[in-house]
Amino acid sequence: MFSPKEILRHLQSMRHYIAFSTIFLLAGIVVGATNPALDSFINSQLSGLKGVAENIDSSSHPTLFLMLFIFFNNAIKAILVMYVGSLFGLVPIAFLAINGMLLGYLVHKTAEQGNEAVFTIVFKGLLPHGIIEIAAIIIACAYGLRFGRMMLQGLGTLFTKRKGWGQELELFVMRTLPVMVLIVVMLVVAAVIESTVTVWLLS
Repeated sequence: MFSPKEILRHLQSMRHYIAFSTIFLLAGIVVGATNPALDSFINSQLSGLKGVAENIDSSSHPTLFLMLFIFFNNAIKAILVMYVGSLFGLVPIAFLAINGMLLGYLVHKTAEQGNEAVFTIVFKGLLPHGIIEIAAIIIACAYGLRFGRMMLQGLGTLFTKRKGWGQELELFVMRTLPVMVLIVVMLVVAAVIESTVTVWLLS
């Protein structure tokens, strides 16, 4: 079950949910980039991160603390969104939308400053770690969506008396374990890149 081949096979079986997760993220990006009414909400989100960044920067080992903060912040959220997705998939959808809006807003505001700023922020600040990090988040949310659908199916069995739902749910939960390990590894790599390579590129 933990072999790379088995994990890849199960990810392939989840391709429709991965596609839906990508669509929700892209929709959030479009909304964040085109809706000026979101300024106050997104600025409040970014100001919170700014405060954390200042605290980390003033610590004795800023690189290490930055890496640990990025990893634990992303890993806890990703794992939670996988399993809290059991609340009918609502949490993964909201998580994707909010993160998409933050990305869209950031890219839009950067584009207003010209091509040089876009190259610096997007290609140096986001892409090196973002490709891995976003992929991990999309996979986690895809499993959260699948979890939510299964819980809806479970409600349906109360009326249809369909058998076997419990075994399907148990098998799915078991399948999430190796994927959770994959997501954690991806986020470790992303955190190392963001706290070292990205910081170096932006400096």
